[in-house]
Amino acid sequence: MDWGADLWDQYDVIDKHTQSGLDLVERYIKFVKERTEIEQNYAKQLRSLTKKYAKRGSKEEQDCKFSNHGAFQEILNELNDYAGQRELIAENMMTGICVELTKYLQELKQERKTHLSDAKKAQQNLESSFKHLESTKKRFAKEWAEADKATQQAEKTESDLNATRLDVEKAKQHAHARTHTAEECRNDYAAELQKYNKEQNLFYYSEIPQIFKKLQDMDEQRIRRLAEGYCQFSDIEKKVLPIISKCLEGISSAGTKIDEKQDSILFIEQHKSGFERPGDVEFEDYSQGIKPATSDSSLNPPKVRAKLWPFSKKHHKPPAAEDFSHLPPEQRKKRLQAKIDDITKELQKTQDQSDALEKMKGVYEQNPQMGDPSSLEPQITETAQNIGRLRGELAKYESWLSEAVGGEESTNTINNNTQHGVVAADQPQNIYTEFDDEFDDIETPIGQCTALYTFEGNSEGTISITEGELLSIMEEDKGDGWMRVLRASGEEGYIPSSYVKLTP
Repeated sequence: MDWGADLWDQYDVIDKHTQSGLDLVERYIKFVKERTEIEQNYAKQLRSLTKKYAKRGSKEEQDCKFSNHGAFQEILNELNDYAGQRELIAENMMTGICVELTKYLQELKQERKTHLSDAKKAQQNLESSFKHLESTKKRFAKEWAEADKATQQAEKTESDLNATRLDVEKAKQHAHARTHTAEECRNDYAAELQKYNKEQNLFYYSEIPQIFKKLQDMDEQRIRRLAEGYCQFSDIEKKVLPIISKCLEGISSAGTKIDEKQDSILFIEQHKSGFERPGDVEFEDYSQGIKPATSDSSLNPPKVRAKLWPFSKKHHKPPAAEDFSHLPPEQRKKRLQAKIDDITKELQKTQDQSDALEKMKGVYEQNPQMGDPSSLEPQITETAQNIGRLRGELAKYESWLSEAVGGEESTNTINNNTQHGVVAADQPQNIYTEFDDEFDDIETPIGQCTALYTFEGNSEGTISITEGELLSIMEEDKGDGWMRVLRASGEEGYIPSSYVKLTP
């Protein structure tokens, strides 16, 4: 089927049909542009969402040591990467479909305009030739009528008895001249008719079919190019599906590796004081006039027994050592555990980076057009070296922690004996003498903290604090979310534990 052969007389229909095809391409370009705007807005909203819920600050980093907190941060990170893939889809659709099709559409418009202009010009030439034919035909008819009239007039003059020989001769010459002119016009008309028929045959069997065939080829090529654009709409998203799947798998993995028991153990290790529970307070019989000088109760004054630790004075702290051996056993354990947690966190971060590089390398190997896999080798090597170094440090600190935990029994034995009065009465007295002399029964702060937020203490027992204020900790949080602090002004009371940050 051919437009030139079957639609030779449907110029207007072809004009409207090809214009409709161009309009469809333009509509599709507009449709893809609006799709890219949706993708860009979606990605922007996802990034804002992840930023809004991402943990920041030292307290939040401390919380992320728990698997359920850390898993949520991993989900946010994966979602952020997912948003990046949506942005990539939008960018590729804009450059691969909208820009390319817009350029192609301009070429189509120019080509269509050229073909239609050629068809109109051929039509105008045929119409002009037909007008010239009509003009020649009319002239031939007019001249033939004049010749016929002149011939009749010559015959009439010749049969007229009163006409002279000169008049007859003159009439015959005039009739002959008219007849000769009419014959010339007849020949011109015949030649013009032959020429027109040839041009008309060329127009309908050659020129118009060729032009309409070019329009048909143009339209079919437009359809094929538009079909490719339709496929691109899907293929662009398919190309990033492996990475999107990795992001979604990462989200699922973050949820499955949560360990609630380990989180509970970590919470206990972070907040247990390490001190033994206080023993019973012995009865002091004042009715017998007994005033014991060294009562066991003096080991546990009502306000300070749970707060003081014989190694707490800063000027008794030995020089810092890498294995924290200068610290008391429980504090050493906590510091070693904190160091191990920091190294573990850095190791996990480095491992995640290594996994991401391997993931990206796999994608590049499957889709070479997205990047060169060999370009990632230096980063992969450096990451592997960092992982090895961190694992070495982790093993070192874990061995020190094992050593500290192993020596814990002797320390506990001393503490238990002290609580039950096995140690001589003067030994604990010597330990606390310097505290009793220095503070003279005044309750001693057990630490310092800084207010993160302003708190209006309106209820009984609470106090008001302002953001950035330095406070002394008088009583730790017992698990109810409140702690007792002392302000520089001397005001003392309870505040929410989450409103402050411990000062080292």
